[in-house]
Amino acid sequence: MKRILLILIIILLHLPANAEVLEGGVSFDVNSAREELLKYSDNKIDKTLAESFYRDYYYKENQAYKLSANTTLKNRVLAFFSDTTYGVMYNAIPLYVWYYSKDGNLIYMEKKDSTEYPYKAYKYTPSGLLMNMSLRVSKEETFVYTPAGKLIAHWIGPNAYDEDNNIIMTREYKE
Repeated sequence: MKRILLILIIILLHLPANAEVLEGGVSFDVNSAREELLKYSDNKIDKTLAESFYRDYYYKENQAYKLSANTTLKNRVLAFFSDTTYGVMYNAIPLYVWYYSKDGNLIYMEKKDSTEYPYKAYKYTPSGLLMNMSLRVSKEETFVYTPAGKLIAHWIGPNAYDEDNNIIMTREYKE
């Protein structure tokens, strides 16, 4: 047995040092994304920070950008949803996304654990109630769940799908 182990070690030591390195992305499915999000739930928000975003400071300007389809601005990125809500991420505080009603009132704030994919994000009401959690796998793909772990949507590109693979919402955005 020792002799076989010694032979294996010698063979491994003689393999080429310049062998090709394989690179691959992280992939998730509905179940593995759910498990990842339920491992850790960030249940804290900065209510003082939320208060300063109760009203969209750039409301009129953002609505004009919606009409022009320009979503990448000097200090922020916009996302417009088919249910008339929209999101704003300020470049100065990239770990937060602010979601507003069509009238410019804060309805949710999202706190990310990172800005690099994949990352987790937790969405709260302005009063601090956890509404959903998501795993953003890439620019094109996001899984969204209830706090209990039920799938709300699986975003792929501009479309959000339910558990039965039906489109339930669309979005327009650029990064």
